[in-house]
Amino acid sequence: MPTRSGRGWSSRKRLPGSCRITRRLVNAAHGRKTQKSQKLKARLPRGLEDRDPAAIRATREMVEKIRTVYELYGFEPVETPAMEYTDALGKFLPDQDRPNEGVFSFQDDDEQWISLRYDLTAPLARYVGERYGTDGLVLPYRSYRVGYVFRNEKPGPGRFRQFMQFDADTVGSATPAADAEICMMAADTMEALGIARGSYVVKVNNRKVLDGVLEAIGLGGEENAARRLTVLRAIDKLDKFPAEEVRKLLGPGRWDGGEEGKGDFTKGANLSASEADVVLAITKPRDDWKEAIAAAEVYLAKSEVGQAGVSELEEIAKLVTASGYGADRIKIDPSVVRGLEYYTGPVYEVELLLETKDDKGRPVRFGSVGGGGRYDGLVSRFRGEPVPATGFSIGVSRLQAALTLLGKLDTRPEFGPVVVTVFDRDRVADYQKMVASLRTAGIRAELYLGNPKNMGNQLKYADRRNAPCVIIQGSDEKARGEVQIKDLIEGAKAAAAIASNQEWRESRPAQFSCSEADLVAKVREVLARHDVSWG
Repeated sequence: MPTRSGRGWSSRKRLPGSCRITRRLVNAAHGRKTQKSQKLKARLPRGLEDRDPAAIRATREMVEKIRTVYELYGFEPVETPAMEYTDALGKFLPDQDRPNEGVFSFQDDDEQWISLRYDLTAPLARYVGERYGTDGLVLPYRSYRVGYVFRNEKPGPGRFRQFMQFDADTVGSATPAADAEICMMAADTMEALGIARGSYVVKVNNRKVLDGVLEAIGLGGEENAARRLTVLRAIDKLDKFPAEEVRKLLGPGRWDGGEEGKGDFTKGANLSASEADVVLAITKPRDDWKEAIAAAEVYLAKSEVGQAGVSELEEIAKLVTASGYGADRIKIDPSVVRGLEYYTGPVYEVELLLETKDDKGRPVRFGSVGGGGRYDGLVSRFRGEPVPATGFSIGVSRLQAALTLLGKLDTRPEFGPVVVTVFDRDRVADYQKMVASLRTAGIRAELYLGNPKNMGNQLKYADRRNAPCVIIQGSDEKARGEVQIKDLIEGAKAAAAIASNQEWRESRPAQFSCSEADLVAKVREVLARHDVSWG
């Protein structure tokens, strides 16, 4: 057979490497062995997780409760893609000179950099920027989004490369009332998820206050933006590290191992000892937030931005108090800073106060499970004009882990479908008809699709599927127009109380007959008896 070049071709001729790979794949598809057959190792990339039906169901229940609260506040859903042009992420990038650091990025056929979204706020800023001022966007714009986000970072305990967030944002409103409302909604969401008052707190601060202090100690201006960000990220570690370890991050830097040369080194902000004292003094947690403001008054007195921050905190405190949210639910806390640079005003975090124990019996304090703040500059990047915005994000994956440890989520395996067994393989159509009738009635059901030779194996399958009951119909039952229903839940209870095999055979617990016409009604009775439902 000639090729396009006109030269002959033989099947015995040695193939190029890519063709040899193709031939091996074809051989494998037809069950033919190759000379160098290699078994592919099944392995999950680090920082990712597989999720079973119980975990998925728990997430679905959580998301629906959060969604209910958000919609009660008038927020409406919007979806944005998992990928954005990398330059749209802007300040979300840890290092803008290396577009594949911190985010997962690639270049498309136009050599444009595209990244998996780092969080859900940057895509919203782009979405609003495209539609701002059009009839398709009603201002102030209130929206919520839920989805997975991706971080190209070193994975570790509780630190994943993919995790779920649930955000709510108000764009187009500069009033502190928008920030106060977000804080109240965050508190209501925690209680809707079953977290009692006293077991959580929404902590509020204002970046303008800290900006005023940093300005007073000589860290104002664009030339000090990088050092200010380092200071903010250091303070953000106060809930994880002792104050003296944070002091190292404010100064020359810190070794993770505690001693020089041990572990990774994190570069510090190079503040002097007196400058670090000032920063730690204002961010020290206090019962009365006004004490912190008084401690910083000497630095804020001449700072216009600092005074504006204090006024906004006072307004938020007044608004939440008037709405019935006391300091046990929402409180001003100057230690909250949030580590991202783009926040421009009020910032807030939701902290779980309960302690529990991990699977090794060690005490665990959950800490922050959500946060956010005002970011008046993000949408402006796309508009060239001021666009105020504020928002809040719940770390669904992190919060789910906390709620599971607290016993607030049902992680038991969900009931499987009703299983219709195959007693006579020549009557599969009859059994499939039963399955169809159950499904039409809204009952989860499946036909046993394995080898029907052994009824015992079919019952074991149904038991492993956590089926509430199975349907059996042999030739005798078919002649009488009946079916057998075996209640597996009741059977398991009875089996625990039966002492011998003889007693088991004589009692045949939880198994009964009914007419074919009553199949759906009788299955419903079994499900109702055990309160079986599918989420």
